[in-house]
Amino acid sequence: MPSPDSEAALSASKLRALSPLIKRRDLIRTALFASVASALGPAFSFAQAASLELTPAARGEDGSNFLTDPNWKAVFLNDQQNETLIALSDVIIPATETPGAKEALVNRYLDLLLSVQPTEFQQQFMDALNFIDAESQKQFGRDFRALVPDDQRSLLTPWAYPRQGSTWMEEDEQPDPAHQHFARLKALIASGYYGSEIGQKELGWEGGFTNGVYEGCQHPPTTHT
Repeated sequence: MPSPDSEAALSASKLRALSPLIKRRDLIRTALFASVASALGPAFSFAQAASLELTPAARGEDGSNFLTDPNWKAVFLNDQQNETLIALSDVIIPATETPGAKEALVNRYLDLLLSVQPTEFQQQFMDALNFIDAESQKQFGRDFRALVPDDQRSLLTPWAYPRQGSTWMEEDEQPDPAHQHFARLKALIASGYYGSEIGQKELGWEGGFTNGVYEGCQHPPTTHT
C-alpha cells in the first residue's frame, strides 16, 4: 500500500513528461482506483475481480511468469489494437529514469482485464481506442502506432482537458467525445501502471508488506496451558 507521502515519491521528471497528458493528483487518485471507479462505473470493480479467474494461480498453476511469458498472446485484443495500446501507454506514462507503462506491460494486464469485462465496457474501450486511430488517420494519414512521438503527443495533448464550455461529466452540458475517450484510456493505463510492481516502486514501495512478519509466541510449548 502506498505510504501517506507517496505523492512526494513520484519523480519530478516523470511528472514533467506526463503533464498535461496526465496530472499529478490524477495519478495518485488513479493509483488508489478511486477516480477510475467513478469515471468508468461499477463494471470496473467487477472486471478487476473477474480477471483473477483467468490467472494461472486461480487454475492452480504457476503464475509467476504469466504476463512476462515470451510466448504471451493477447486473449482479447488483435495485434493492431495491442500495438496501438502499447504506443498509447508509452506516451501517457513514458520511461524516464524509471520504467514506464510499456515496460510495466500494462497492455497485457488490460488485455486480460478486458477479456472478462461486460460487453458494454469492452465496447466503450474499443470505441476509445478506435477513435485514437481514426483521428490519427485524419490528421496525419497513418495509424497512431506509426506516428513519431512528437506527433503522438501533438494529437493527444488537446484532449487532456474538455473543450471550453463542454464536459463529459455533466449531463446539462455538451459532452466532449475526444476528452471522454482519452480520459477513459488514460485512467485505465494509469491504474494498470500503478497497480504493477514497477508502478508501486515509483510510488515509493520498497517491497515490504503492511502487516510485517508474524513471529508467533517465543515461549516454550509448555509455558501456556
